[in-house]
Amino acid sequence: MPVALKTIFSLLGSYLVGSIPFGLIVVWVARRQDVRRIGSGRTGGTNVMRAAGWLAGVITAVLDVLKGVAAGWIARALVPENPWVLVASAVLVVMGHNYSAFLVERREQGGIRFKGGAGGATAFGGAIAIWPPIWMYILPIGALVYFLVGYASVTTISVAVVTTVVFAVRALKGESTWVYVLYGVAVLGVVLYALRPNLERLRKGTERAVGLRAYLQKRQQQQGGPPVNSGNQNATP
Repeated sequence: MPVALKTIFSLLGSYLVGSIPFGLIVVWVARRQDVRRIGSGRTGGTNVMRAAGWLAGVITAVLDVLKGVAAGWIARALVPENPWVLVASAVLVVMGHNYSAFLVERREQGGIRFKGGAGGATAFGGAIAIWPPIWMYILPIGALVYFLVGYASVTTISVAVVTTVVFAVRALKGESTWVYVLYGVAVLGVVLYALRPNLERLRKGTERAVGLRAYLQKRQQQQGGPPVNSGNQNATP
């Protein structure tokens, strides 16, 4: 099979794998509800957790990470030793997650839109596909951001930022190609675009809190302090 055709299969296959709406499936199995009609309407782990509980959210997040890993497996199987195809496939699996080919809806004002998640978990999986040890950087930093900074949207952004920084440092040290840095930059752009509503709520101070921030807000309310705006219920990803 010609390399060009293998490349097309890798890119298209990665997008379609990313398009699998695991969050939609998990919530439907667990609660017989459409997660697109709950909370933020996204199909990622955070909104699934809100719709069907923490276990459903964790299962969805793990499956979304595995989509990113699968894109790397597809790329390496079809076009081995080609970092450009690997990076493009890893980006497209995130695009598929955020703009699923299986979740196309008509807009009330006309036209169509593709629904999905914000891309954090799948971007994490794509980074692992490119360089597996990167999980040792992304996971602890992401956990700290989630619990200490207290916003799921910022946690999602941190995945792409840490990915970019790690790949840039490795490239500077001559340990990997600069092509991998493009993956971090690309998914950062994709994630920021998906999180535009969240960024606006962060600017206004109305983003929904999680982790330690949510705990402190709850305690303050219980102790009779002034009401704390815990943010819009339509959070991330």
